[in-house]
Order: sequence, then C-alpha cells, then structure tokens
Amino acid sequence: MSVRELVVLGTASQVPTRHRNHNGYLLRWDGEGILFDPGEGTQRQMLRAGVAAHDLDRICVTHFHGDHSLGLAGVIQRINLDQVPHPVTAHYPRSGQRFFDRLRYATAYRETVGITEAPVDTDGPLAVTPVYTLEARRLSHPVESYGYRLTEPDGRRMLPERLAAHGITGPDVGRIQREGSLGGVGLDEVSEVRRGQRFAFVMDTRMCAGVRELAEGCDMLVIESTFLDEDATLAADHGHLTAGQAARAAREAGVRHLVLTHFSQRYADPEEFERQARAAGYEGELTVARDLLRVPVPKRR
Repeated sequence: MSVRELVVLGTASQVPTRHRNHNGYLLRWDGEGILFDPGEGTQRQMLRAGVAAHDLDRICVTHFHGDHSLGLAGVIQRINLDQVPHPVTAHYPRSGQRFFDRLRYATAYRETVGITEAPVDTDGPLAVTPVYTLEARRLSHPVESYGYRLTEPDGRRMLPERLAAHGITGPDVGRIQREGSLGGVGLDEVSEVRRGQRFAFVMDTRMCAGVRELAEGCDMLVIESTFLDEDATLAADHGHLTAGQAARAAREAGVRHLVLTHFSQRYADPEEFERQARAAGYEGELTVARDLLRVPVPKRR
C-alpha cells in the first residue's frame, strides 16, 4: 500500500527549545523516503518517530546553516552502520561542498554505503524517476539556499460511464490503457487527465520568485515562518518569512495544504502562527507543525 506523508522530526530555527528539536523532515512518497534538512539531533528524532536509516533514499539540504545540516554527520554514519542496501543520494548547494565534506567525514567510521553526491548549482530538475521529478529553485538568504519541489507525472482516470457506453469491460479496460485505443475508441474518449501530486519544501528565505515557483499549484507546501508579522523587518534583515507572508504565498499559489514550521524560540504560542496565516487570507488546510507530527499528503484531486 502506498503511503505519502510528511514526518516532522524537528521544527526549531537556530536554537532548539525544550519542545522543538532542530529541523528535520522525512517525506514518505510511496516506497521512497526523502530526508530534508537534517539538523542536530535528527538521528534521535528518527528513532522516536519510527524512521529507520533503511527508509532513506535521498537527503536534500537547503543550505549550510547548522540548524539545517549539523545532523548530516550522524545520519550518514547511521546509513553506513546499518549497511543500507540501496543507493542514497545527497543534494545540497555546490557552494557548500566543503561543509558537506566536513560533515560526511566528521569522525572515523567504516564506510559501507556509497553516498552519491549530487550538488545543486542552478534552478531546474535534479532527478527524474518513474514516480516523480525532483527540482530545485534558488531562494533569498544570506548564504546560498535552494528549495525543492516534487512533481508526480500526470496519469489517467478511467470514467466508468464512458467505458460502459462503449461496451468496454473487464480485461479490455487495461488493454485500452496500455495501447491507447481499442476497436476505434481512443483512450481520451473514456478517460481524463489525473493531475499528478505536487510537494514543495521551502526553508530559509525572503519572499522571492523561487518561493512562488516552488509553491505554484502544490498539494502540500512545507514552508518556514520563522517570525510573526510584527517582526517583518527583522525577518527581512535575516532572510526569513513571517507567518502572514508564507500564507499569502500559499494562497496566491493555490496550495491545498500549508505546513508552517521553523519557528523562532522567541515565540511560545504556536496558535498565533495559525491566526496570522488565516488573517492573511489562506483558506486551505493548515498545519502548524510540531515535532513528531505525521501529516498526510492530500489525496489526488
């Protein structure tokens, strides 16, 4: 059975708190697992969330600030300790190659798994698989940062009433799907396009074109909202978004489910992020993330 869900491992920005670990997010996409921004403590949070090293197929790092990457050392060593049997690919800004190297080889350990390094230095596709395309967009932060977007290929939805009208039943339904036509009836006559799902991950950034491009038409958008709106000047100075800014981007992009995360330690009331997001006009599903939360990706339209 396929599972598409976000497992939140940590939600703190810069400084962890008693209730928030540093960043860490696992996207389960059918049989694959993509780990985003493993901050310090990610390996322990994985244990608490029931996530194993064997669940990881890709690691995507947005940028090399510690709260988004210091957990790489432990995660990579755990992948090797557990002798994960499948390839694991790491994406990260090419400008931070020296940081990745230091974290990958931070201490002595036995390398048993080949981590494929696939650094990012431009907008565009990073990987194309049968079930998704992974792409990146440059963001606006004091250090080079990229957001990531997963897009499922469009499929076809068979329409029972049209199949019945043409007398197509049983094995012939599969045949027309495979061959594109049957007895003079085209696939378009008995089916419609089923839009593929879209997921985006946007961390430390000011509002920019990259945010809008990543968010466009997403079923789920995971996005930083480090500050509340009253601290918008502080957010801009440090290269971050407020709750209202993130929500407006989601509203304008037609996002179905908005997940706010990456909260400054100065705020104790997480409900205020939801209030400000709603005040900004976002009306879709809204989750203010908390550690160890599981959030299902919305079902296809």
